[in-house]
Amino acid sequence: MQINPADASLPADPRRPQSAVAWGLIGLAYLMAGAVLLVPLLLIVVTGFREGVGVYVANIVEPETLHAIFLTVLAAIVVVPINVGFGIAAAWLVTRYEFRGKRLLITFIEIPFSVSPIVAGVIYLFLYGGQGLLGPLLAQFDIKLMFTVWAIFLVSLFVTSPFVARELIPLMQQQGGEDEEAALSLGANGRQIFWHVTLPNIRWALLYGAVLCNARVIGEFGAVSVVSGAIRGQTNTLPLQIELLFNDFNVTGAFAAASTLALLAVLTIILKSVLEQKTGH
Repeated sequence: MQINPADASLPADPRRPQSAVAWGLIGLAYLMAGAVLLVPLLLIVVTGFREGVGVYVANIVEPETLHAIFLTVLAAIVVVPINVGFGIAAAWLVTRYEFRGKRLLITFIEIPFSVSPIVAGVIYLFLYGGQGLLGPLLAQFDIKLMFTVWAIFLVSLFVTSPFVARELIPLMQQQGGEDEEAALSLGANGRQIFWHVTLPNIRWALLYGAVLCNARVIGEFGAVSVVSGAIRGQTNTLPLQIELLFNDFNVTGAFAAASTLALLAVLTIILKSVLEQKTGH
């Protein structure tokens, strides 16, 4: 007896919703996402342009706002590569070696996620400020860290340090070290093993962690507000500049600056989504 393939019912794809309730929940999720994410973004853009394109551009090219944009981008350029290097080194150490204190090291890596950014800023102020623990010693060498650009770099490094390591450690643990051991047995040196074996296996997770690190740097407010002093045209990052403009009742300027920050965030989210597909997250 032959069965006509056209008459055979194909099994339902378990990954697709099969009921009205499931479709309703999906619709509700889209509605809530739009209300929480899309509507505020549209409000920022509309408010920034409400007095016309000319006023919007004039607020963006205002020297203090331009400096805030420059400083925000500069912080990302400085901080992200350093934390990429730290993340690779920490992940390599944790996944390729056994030693006492390994769990303690992992805990230390996670600390910035459990400490409030404002608390982190206060800690750095108590350490390196003029009246802090190391402040007098630094003053003897005419070194000032707090309320300078260097303070912004320091706290940004702290709050973003776990992102790359957290992406790499689970992946490298899952992959194991067999490929590196095979390359070593064939005569490859450390540099060759890293560039031709390790890096190709972790490249997408590495990029994903770097994107998350970048997003946190450009949007960090709490820690930076404590250690920077929020000096206009000197130590104001874009989030701090937005607050100052709003406090000055320059609502259009504040929303114009906020739209620039939102654009950077959206570009980061788009890149993150692309990398999620590549990494299988």
